[in-house]
Order: sequence, then structure tokens, then C-alpha cells
Amino acid sequence: MPFLTSDPTTLMLWAVIGYLFGSIPSGMILARVMNLGNLREIGSGNIGATNVLRTGNKAAAALTLLFDAGKAIVPLLLARHFAGEDAAQLAALAAFIGHCFPVWLKFKGGKGVATLIGIYLALYFPLGLAVCATWLVCAVISRYSSLSALLAAGMAPVWAALLGAGSAILLGFVLGLLTYARHWQNIQRLRAGTESKIGQK
Repeated sequence: MPFLTSDPTTLMLWAVIGYLFGSIPSGMILARVMNLGNLREIGSGNIGATNVLRTGNKAAAALTLLFDAGKAIVPLLLARHFAGEDAAQLAALAAFIGHCFPVWLKFKGGKGVATLIGIYLALYFPLGLAVCATWLVCAVISRYSSLSALLAAGMAPVWAALLGAGSAILLGFVLGLLTYARHWQNIQRLRAGTESKIGQK
């Protein structure tokens, strides 16, 4: 985490802005607009791109992925421009929390993978690419989306250290812990051998 140089009011403002951006239920909105049904009644009931893909609409899933990443990218870049790096990281963390615990859905949101990737791409592009590559390699080898997300989130602080993005290490640890908490049921299913694989019906 960078040194906190912004005043508390500014930091609080960008935290609220980040949360509100993050809490936009992109998947739910797209599913309704594209007549795909209620995501809560489809697959895992999750509002993220992986569950949108279970509707069979790849375009909707791709759009959900982009929007879920974008709702972290936008407040991060705005906060960086108008306030500074400390406000940018706080806005990013708040956006992630907003996605996972949106007030509009009674705090029952997504698992934050696309939002996590968006954060790292906007925070430090080489770090974002490393996180994406980690997810992709694991997904190709294991075909487990959840395992890929867990590995990517867990490796992010390591990549941050190796790539010279030291100010992102603490944020990476916090985001990693939240990602593991949100994937707790997936972890249990992975251990039991009952987790569904990518492309599995």
C-alpha cells in the first residue's frame, strides 16, 4: 500500500465511489436485458461471468467479464487522476468489496475474479498480465475456473514483488484473502473432487 498522503475525507469519498461502481450487478442487468433469465436460478446462482456462461450465451458472458473488470478500472483510474495512488488503491479495494457484497442484492454478490483482474490491469499493467497469464495457464491445465482464480489471486503479491510493484503487495494480500473467502465452497468441492470443470455441463 502506498503512503497515505490524501486527507481522510478524500479517501472516504473515493472508497464510497469505488464501492458504488463495484456494486453494479453487471451480470444481472445483462441477463435481464438479453432475456437470459434470473441468474439466481441458473447454475451456481452467482452473478459473475462464469455463471452467465451457463446460460449458453457467450456474448453475454464476455460482456459481463468486461463490465465486471471495468467497474474496478474506472474508479481506480479516476481516483488516481484526481487524488493519488493511495486513493486509487482504496477505490479499487472498495470496488472489489462492492462486487462481492453489493447493497442492491442484500450483500450477496459475485466472487470478484473479473474485478480482481481489472484492478491489477489498471494498477500496474505488467502485473495484470502476469495475473491473467497465471489464471490462463492453470485453466488450460486443470480446467478448473475456481482453482485458476485462487492461484492467480494467491500469486498476485508474489508477482507484484517480482515486477517491482511493491506498493501493490499489501493490497494483493487483502484481495487474495477476500478471494479465498469468497471461494470457500469451491475449495471444499475441489478437495472433495466434486468441483465442476470449465465446459462441463
